[in-house]
Amino acid sequence: MSATTIDPTQVDAREDDLPIPAHLRSAWSVLFEGLRLSPELRKGLGFTIAISLGAVIGNLATPILIQQIFDHGFRGGFRATFVFGLCAVAFGVVFLAFIAARAAARRLVRASEEALMGLRVQGFEHIHRLSIATQSRERRGVLVARVTADVDTLAEFTEEGAISWIWAIVQIVVVFVIMLLFSWQLTIPVVLLVLPLLLVMGKLQASMSAAYDAVRVRVGEMLSEVSESVMGADVVRAYGLEERVDMRVKRSIHERYRAHVLAHLRTATMWPMGTVFWGLAYAVVIVVGAMFGPEWGLTFGTVSAFLFLADMFLHPFTDLPEIYAQTQTAIAGWRKILALLEMPVDVREPSPGVALRGGALDVKAEDVSYRYGDGPLVLRDVSVEVQPGAHVAVVGETGSGKTTFCKLLARLADPVSGRLEVGGVDLRDVARASRQNAIRMVPQDGFLFDITVRENVRAGREGASDRDVDAAFDELGLRDWVESLSKGLQTRVGERGEALSVGERQLVSLVRAQIGNPGLLILDEATSAVDPATEHRISEALRRVSAGRTTITIAHRLSTAEGADEIFVFDAGRVVERGRHAELVDAGGTYAGLYRSWLGNVRA
Repeated sequence: MSATTIDPTQVDAREDDLPIPAHLRSAWSVLFEGLRLSPELRKGLGFTIAISLGAVIGNLATPILIQQIFDHGFRGGFRATFVFGLCAVAFGVVFLAFIAARAAARRLVRASEEALMGLRVQGFEHIHRLSIATQSRERRGVLVARVTADVDTLAEFTEEGAISWIWAIVQIVVVFVIMLLFSWQLTIPVVLLVLPLLLVMGKLQASMSAAYDAVRVRVGEMLSEVSESVMGADVVRAYGLEERVDMRVKRSIHERYRAHVLAHLRTATMWPMGTVFWGLAYAVVIVVGAMFGPEWGLTFGTVSAFLFLADMFLHPFTDLPEIYAQTQTAIAGWRKILALLEMPVDVREPSPGVALRGGALDVKAEDVSYRYGDGPLVLRDVSVEVQPGAHVAVVGETGSGKTTFCKLLARLADPVSGRLEVGGVDLRDVARASRQNAIRMVPQDGFLFDITVRENVRAGREGASDRDVDAAFDELGLRDWVESLSKGLQTRVGERGEALSVGERQLVSLVRAQIGNPGLLILDEATSAVDPATEHRISEALRRVSAGRTTITIAHRLSTAEGADEIFVFDAGRVVERGRHAELVDAGGTYAGLYRSWLGNVRA
């Protein structure tokens, strides 16, 4: 009966065969995985390296031409034609190198922005594929940080740092070869002074990587605290929680500050080292060249050119701390993004999937159980049936599992065991588009987007026209209400619909469900007190929107349960009673107790 299956190969899988989590991967592994996820960065990379090589070679022409000018331009007097000719050649080569470097940078900037856009889209889509268990476990602010702040950390690296690495590597290798050709004797002390710098950088690498990982963690925590305090501003002020919330937000900001300062201090430790070693190497070349140059057959022009070459060889090492900091920041951000994208998607959409028939849909649950993550079961062996066109009320105390059951019907998650059928088809086999058209859930808070009333309703059906929106309001008898708003259908509802009352938000949500013409409608009634006129409108709109459809309502009002064709009573994750209102009251069980409580609240 259970729809869950266990793959024996997964049971016997060794731990070594499992993928390594993003936070445990090496920097190289993270970079390669990041490039795999961003084909925009890989596309044309060979061309970028080629023109970067051309830019470096173009810059190398300068010291070579200087050597020729010093050694041959003044032999037997000033040879103006030779000197000015080589200067013109140098100018042309440098200009071509500038064009090549500009072309490489422009390609990388364009590729970088396309890649970052793609990562944001991937992250956003992945968040919306996560089950309610995963989303309830993760803080919303942290998820937002993954597709905003963490993606932003990649910008400097993909637009500047990456090309700097390419230029640095190409320049170091090519210049090293030319330095050997000019004078291997002068090359040795330069290389010997660079080796200690590389050893120190290797020692600092692990601590810098950990510091930048900590920065990304603290940024996510800070955004969560700030977002929570802003979204709950009315509660904070009403309950006098300003000081407590202020302390939490400031603590998160301070922690982020400390993490960032530590990361930059470790970077700053490396920063002057490159300059110090550059200065020492430069001085050694001058001293050794002056002392032993004639003895080794080195001309003034050769030593002068070698100084330029040594500068070009050492310059990438002086810039290395900045490039390295950009790289570590990017790796830390990439780790967080990869960790998001590696969050398991529990709800796997079928391909192509089965389309649900039109009209009212029947519902059948067989031994359905569910838990949030590794927590206890919140639904236990739930088995119920709902006939097409029936109106069912789901009742129970807070935490009884009624809301979770309705979320499973909308396939916001899959049961850990058991089977849910809608229209005679297992929900796991229903095509996504068909499910979204045929099953609509109206949440308790009536969530709306910060657009107009008309556009919020139009979101209920792709391609809906203004006439369709008008007709939906007429069908639910809400034309007079919407026209009473300040700008009618063009009224902006504000963030999360907060320009409207809770009751008004649910009215708009009901019209949005109506325009989609679903076969199964899942309603979570608003529990907030509303004025009598709005309550009457909601009751009438509910009656009309339910007509001709299968309707399952999480009932918080007595009248809804009384008027239902059948009532499912949830308690501790199980359906303990079912039947009509009068039958359940007479039975004297769980529902009767809830009924007496409702009556007490109404009379009070």
